[in-house]
Amino acid sequence: MKKSKYSDAQIMSILKQAKNGVPVAALCREHGMSSASFYKWRSNYGGMDASLMARMNELDEENKRLKKMYAEKSMQNDLLKEALGKTW
Repeated sequence: MKKSKYSDAQIMSILKQAKNGVPVAALCREHGMSSASFYKWRSNYGGMDASLMARMNELDEENKRLKKMYAEKSMQNDLLKEALGKTW
């Protein structure tokens, strides 16, 4: 997955500016981003502070790691079932 060129602090400041009444189009033009990115950030990070945002990112990384581990174990399990099925 592509890494965002905006840091968590930058995203939070952009969302705060929008909350304070700055038009979304002006923010997007100023920061060189699309309005879709802004609305995606607002849906994901709206109402969070920096510590919650960091914790959410940590949980996302852990979730990716666990999904990868599960996929590997599932593949090993399928291979073992297939091997045992042929020997009987």
